[in-house]
Formats: sequence, structure tokens, C-alpha cells
Amino acid sequence: MGCCGSTESKREWKPLEEHSCTDIPWLIIFTLFCIGMACICGYPIATGGAARLVFGYDSYGNTCGKNNTKIEGVPLSGRDMTENKFVFFLDPCNIDLINRKIKSIALCVSKCPSTELTTYSDIKQFALNNGSNLCSYDLTPTRYTSYSSEKSTKCPKLPVPPSKSVLLFRRCIPTDVSCYTQFAKAFMTFVSDNTVLQRVISGVMASKEIIIGLCILALVLSLIMMVVIRYISQLLVWILTVLVIIGSTGGTGVLWWFYVDHRKALNSNTTSVFGKEVASDNVKALLFYAIGATIFTVVLLLVMFFMRKRVALTISLFHVAGKVFIHLPLLVLQPFWTFLCLILFWIYWIGVLLFLGTTGTPVKNNSTGVVGYDMQGPLQFLVWYHVVGLIWISEFILAFQQMTIAGAVVTYYFTRNKSQMPATPIISSMARTIRYHLGTLAKGSFIITLVKIPRLILTYIHSQLKGKENACARCMVKACVCCLWCLEKCLAYLNQNAYTATAINSTSFCTSAREAFLILVENALRVAAINTVGDFVLFLGKILIVSCTAFAGILALNYQRDYTVWVLPLLIVCVFAFLVAHCFLSVFENVVDVLFLCFAVDTKYNDGSPGREYYMDKALMEFVENSKKMGWKKPDDGDGREMKPMARGTSA
Repeated sequence: MGCCGSTESKREWKPLEEHSCTDIPWLIIFTLFCIGMACICGYPIATGGAARLVFGYDSYGNTCGKNNTKIEGVPLSGRDMTENKFVFFLDPCNIDLINRKIKSIALCVSKCPSTELTTYSDIKQFALNNGSNLCSYDLTPTRYTSYSSEKSTKCPKLPVPPSKSVLLFRRCIPTDVSCYTQFAKAFMTFVSDNTVLQRVISGVMASKEIIIGLCILALVLSLIMMVVIRYISQLLVWILTVLVIIGSTGGTGVLWWFYVDHRKALNSNTTSVFGKEVASDNVKALLFYAIGATIFTVVLLLVMFFMRKRVALTISLFHVAGKVFIHLPLLVLQPFWTFLCLILFWIYWIGVLLFLGTTGTPVKNNSTGVVGYDMQGPLQFLVWYHVVGLIWISEFILAFQQMTIAGAVVTYYFTRNKSQMPATPIISSMARTIRYHLGTLAKGSFIITLVKIPRLILTYIHSQLKGKENACARCMVKACVCCLWCLEKCLAYLNQNAYTATAINSTSFCTSAREAFLILVENALRVAAINTVGDFVLFLGKILIVSCTAFAGILALNYQRDYTVWVLPLLIVCVFAFLVAHCFLSVFENVVDVLFLCFAVDTKYNDGSPGREYYMDKALMEFVENSKKMGWKKPDDGDGREMKPMARGTSA
């Protein structure tokens, strides 16, 4: 049955034979969506919201450095602030952490006070010398020194700390950082006193060279791990398999031993009545755990017994993946380019979001007289549109990396003579993706977006209602979030294989996803083996890199006897090490998944006979030979033929 209107029911895979544009309607939709994102950026620029954020504005709706128009109902609005280019806060240290803003009246001034002003006479003299009124506009400098109750709300809090403007950010920022001590304490609630905080921060600053060196060490260890996995993959996989068997059976035996021991103690009649109740509960719990562990161990052993042949395929794929990185060294740089693109897009997205926060209709707070800007009516949907754009475009960038990796690995696998490969397969794959398959990426990333948005909404609702909803509602929300998370992961895995199928056949997303799904179903046990054994090996590789980096960090920091607090430097290093290891080994994992799909297609449509020679590497050929000797048959391709003897002399 065809997919999404397709009438194709069966077709053969034809690797790299032709290329054509795929999912053009979705490329048009995605292009129009991106144009909409650009319009959202242009709207605050055209309406002045961006100027208010960049140049700053006072509490009466006047943009600093501009000649402003009158706002109805606000007497102090509509003033010419061409000469007053800086924003001055009457109480810059009064920070609202919840709403992330300064709770103070803001004024436009021509100069920030560079020295401390301790009296109202100093404020008056500063206004007369520089033309910068540090009190509200309706209070003239001559009234600064006279007794007036208005000064408490319309003049700055004494003493006025020295301040200066930041480049490209025209706000008068106090030069004394102690002004924000309370702000720092609110974020560092775990710190009992200032001395601990000072020791932690001083430890980070003093050991910054060590931190940089350890981060470089994590990068080197990640590269070494990729090489090590290739050359000792067989030994590593079997060691882990044995450890898992020993751990599961040993743990089950210990639970049963504890159960018997506690049961004997319960029957000894040497404990009190209250002690017997506790011991009885412990015996029941141990029995439950022992039975569960036994079932888990039996299932695990059965699965590993039936999958023992498939483990060899995982080992072969790891070996070939190592060769792919030797032939395609630029694959190592893919995480860097993707991370750079994501960072640039996120910076743009946050900037536009801040623009939108200062865009809208000016609204006066009658109690304080301060003017704010609210997006009312249909304009509120611009923020939601912007949020959807964050998820869709981010997923699109990640999908582009997956398609690029898939295209390069597919080219490597299905090129018999490796000397005839393109000079730069990664760049060729990028160019091919941009020219033919952006629509497929747009469709695949949109499907992930459709699942991710409701999950994020439910997560937000759960966080907002924490402590207010009943246990049943809380359980239902968590169950929905968990189900959506599982669905998202399954769709992400299917999308990745669909991109690989598109790179092989140049077919649309639906056709590629259907064909990839059928291949995965035919090789379900192999997929299970790769996604359990392979992912577990890579996970242990990440843990090993983090552990080695942390151990080196402890040894390095041990010689810094003056720094008693290692928590923050070591935490920074460990987080960075895990992120680096995850980026590198995730690319390795993607390469293994692409190789497996190529291998499955190769064995489905080729049997090694003349005219149907294999494309696979020698390591995979050895696996096929061994499997053939043990009676393995390739998946049924519709005519029921078994695998024929493999032709010799095929290219590796």
C-alpha cells in the first residue's frame, strides 16, 4: 500500500543511481514559514519595539535618543530625548527576580554619574553641570534641595552609586558589583555565607587554566575512544556482555539469599511485635524484588541467547564505522558546525523574543504611573508562532546533520572502488542535501515538532500546577508526557532511517520512511541487538571519558592546596566532558545506524553472485560467510530465495 497518496506498493532500492527533488510542497511551506519568522523580526523593528530595547526607554514611554510622540493619558510622554541617550534607574539594585526586571523608575539622561552622589545638593549640581536631571521630569533641579515628599519616589535613592554605560547597551550600570549582592544570593540559595561563595568563585578563576586543559583532554579522549572502539570492539562487547550476565544473575542470587535470611530471622521468634511487623514487610518486599529480578534475568538470558549471533553484526558494524571515520575525517567536525548553527539561531531567536517584549500597545499602570507595553489581540499569537519556529528550525538543523552524515556514509558504502569517491564526500553530501532534499528535512522535522509541542505544554502545565492538582491528575499528566516522549524518540529514530533511505534512493519522506520501516521490521532482532549492545557500549564510553577527565581534574586540583572548594571547577569540567563525548559518540552511533540500513539493503537485494555482488566491507562479508555456514537465510525479498554462495573478489 502506498504512503500519503503514493501508489507504489513495491520497488527495488537503487543506491545512488539518480537524484531528484523530494517533498517540494513541504519546502515551499517551510520557506513561507521562515519568511513569517523574518516578518516577526521585522514587525518590532518597524513599530519601534526593537529601538526601545536597543536604545532603552524610560518609565513614561519615551525612547532615549529619539524624538518621541505623545501617548494619550501620559503627561510626561512625547518628549524630545535626542540629547538624552542613556537610561538611568532611580534604584538600580531593586531587582524583581520573578519578572526578571528592575523595579525602579527609569529616566533618559545625557550622562551617567561617574562619581558617587551622597546628597540632593550633589544631584542638583550634577544636573546643572551636565544637563542630566536624575529626578523625574516634572521635578526641576531647583526643587531637589527643598523639602518635599515627592523626592522619595521621584528622585534616586541615596547614595547614588557611580555608574557607566555598557557598549551597545545604553544603560547606566553601577560600577560597584556589591550593589547586586542580594541578586546573587537569590540565585545561590545553597550558599550559607559569602565566604563560601567567594571561595568557590575564586577557585574557578584561579584554576581556569586547569579547566581549559581538562576540556582539551576530554576532546582528545573522545577522539581516542572512537579509535579504541574500532580496534577492540569485539573484546569490548563480549566483556560487557559477560559483565551484564554476571551482574544480573549475581544480583538475583543475592536477593534470594537476603529473602531466605530475613525469613529465617522472622521465624526465629526473637523479635518484638513491632519488629515482626517490620521484618514481615521486609520479607514481602524482598520476595517481590527477587521474583522480579528472576523474571528479568531469565528474559535477559533468553534474549541474549537468541541474539548472540546478532552481537557479531554489531561488532562488525563498529569496526566498519571506524574505517568510515578514517576515510571521512570531516565527519568529526559535524557536531561543531551543527552546534555553531544552533547557537547562532538561538541568539537570533532570543533577540527577536526580547524585541517582542517591548512591542505592543503602551499601557499605563494607574497605581505607579509607569508605562509598559503589552501585545494585545492577534499580536499575542506572534509569540506562539515564534516558539513553534524555535522547535521546527532547531529540529531542521539537527535533521540536516543527520542527512549529511547519511549521504556521506551511503556514498562510502555503495562505492565499490573507494578511489572513485568524491574528494570531499561530506561537502558533496551537504550540496546534494541542499539541492534535492530540504523538503524532506522540513517534513521530518515538522513531525517531531508536532509531538514535541504538546509534550512541552503538558510539562509546563504540570510545573505550574505543582502542589495544586490531585494525585490522579498528576499521574495522568506524567503518563501523557512519558508517552509523548517515547513517541518522539521512536519517530526520531524512524526519521533518521528515512533520511538514510532518501540519501540512497532519492525518494520522498513518506516513501523512504515506509521502506526503511519495512527493512527494520525484517531485521527486528538485529535492530534490537544494535540498539541495546551498541548503545550500551557507547554509553559506557561516555561514562569512561567523564570519569577519566574527572580523575585527571582531581589530580590536577590536588596540587592547588590553596583552593579548598573543587565543586564548581570539577562540575564544569565533567559537564563539558559529557557534552563533548556525547557529540562525538552520537555521530559514531549515527554512522553505525546508517551502515546497518545499508547492510540490510545490500543483503536483501544482493547475494554475491555475478551481477549481484555485495557492496559491503570485508568485515561484514566475514559476518555473512559465518552466518551462511550456520544456516542463516537472508530476509525474504518476495521470491523466497535463500542466500546464494558469496562471490569472491568483491571490493571491500
